[in-house]
Amino acid sequence: MSETNPLVDHLEQVEDVGGAAQPLLQVVGLTKHFPVRGDLFSPRKTVRAVDNVSFSIAKGETVGIVGESGCGKSTTARLLMHLMKRDAGDIVYDGMQVGPALSLRALRRGMQMVFQDSYASLNPRLTIEESVAFGPKVHGMADAAARKLARELLGKVGLRPETFANRYPHEISGGQRQRVNIARALALSPRLVILDEAVSALDKSVEAQVLNLLADLKREFGLTYLFISHDLNVVRYISDRVLVMYLGEVVELGPVDKVWDQPSHPYTQALLAAMPSSDPDNRTETPPISGDPPNPIDPPSGCRFHTRCPFAEPLCANATPKLSDVDTMGHQAACYMAIAGSGHSRAPANKNEMGATAA
Repeated sequence: MSETNPLVDHLEQVEDVGGAAQPLLQVVGLTKHFPVRGDLFSPRKTVRAVDNVSFSIAKGETVGIVGESGCGKSTTARLLMHLMKRDAGDIVYDGMQVGPALSLRALRRGMQMVFQDSYASLNPRLTIEESVAFGPKVHGMADAAARKLARELLGKVGLRPETFANRYPHEISGGQRQRVNIARALALSPRLVILDEAVSALDKSVEAQVLNLLADLKREFGLTYLFISHDLNVVRYISDRVLVMYLGEVVELGPVDKVWDQPSHPYTQALLAAMPSSDPDNRTETPPISGDPPNPIDPPSGCRFHTRCPFAEPLCANATPKLSDVDTMGHQAACYMAIAGSGHSRAPANKNEMGATAA
C-alpha cells in the first residue's frame, strides 16, 4: 500500500504510550446511581445501576461482560464512553487519567463504541459513505481524504464501496448496517472498541459473519475489545476473559475457560446451567435460579444474590463479600464460598483448597 493511502496514514497516528505491559483501560470504583422521584410520604431514592465496578483490559485483549438484563452492562459501557456522567470512579486510558491528563476529545479518538440498534445508530439523512467519513471530518480531516478513508474502511468490513457508498441506511440489511457501524467506529483509528450487544439483533448466520469479521479486524488493526452480550456462547467464542455482573456489581472475573469450566459464584453457575442445549438428554428441567432479581432501588444487604442463592447462610446477608482470588490464574469471585476461611460452611479452610467451591 502506498504512503498516500489515507487509511495507512490515519492508522499511523495510533501511539502506544505505556508499553505492552500497561493495561489499555483501567476502571476503578466506577459508580452510577439514578435518582428516583419520591412522593409526599416517601423519601427520594436511587437506583444503583453501577456500584463500585473495577476491572482492567490488557492491550490486544477481548473482555466479555455478561449478566441478566438490568445488571448494569450497558450503563457501564456508556459511562466509559462518557455518554453519561459518572458519580464516582476513575477511568485510566493507557496510563492517562481521563479528565486531568486526557481530554474527552482525545479519549473519543482512542475509544469507540458499536451499539445494538444498527439502524438507530446511523443518521438516516446521510449516505453510508458520509456516515463513515463524518468522524474524521469533525477531527480535522479534509473532505476528500475522509471520503477516501470511508471507502477503504467499507472494503475492510466486506461492503463494496461502489455498491454501498451512496446508499442510505434504510436501503441495506441489518447485518450490512452493523458492518457500516463497525467501519464508522474504526474511522478514528481507535485502539479500544466497545461492542454493546452488537450482534444480538442479527440472525445466526449473519451473527457468525460479523463475529468472524471482528476477529479479523482485531488481528489486522491490533484492536482491543470490550464485548457486552447476553449470549454466553458468543462471549465464550470471542473473549479472552469474562466479567460477570449482577445488580450493578462484579461477582466473578477471570479467563473465559476458567469461568466456564470452574464457575465459583452461584450466579455464574446458574447462568451457565440456563444455557440451552441441543442434546435432548441434557435439557434443563428445573430452573437454575428461582425468583426475580431484587429491586435495584433497595438492593439486599450483604451479597445481593443471597435472596436467590441455594447456598446462602446468615453470613451472606450481613456483609458484602469482596472480589477475591480463587486461584493464581487471575480468576476472582465475590462469594464467601470462594474465600478461604470466610466462615461459610462450604468455604475452603485455606488457600491451598481454593477453587473447590460448590458446583
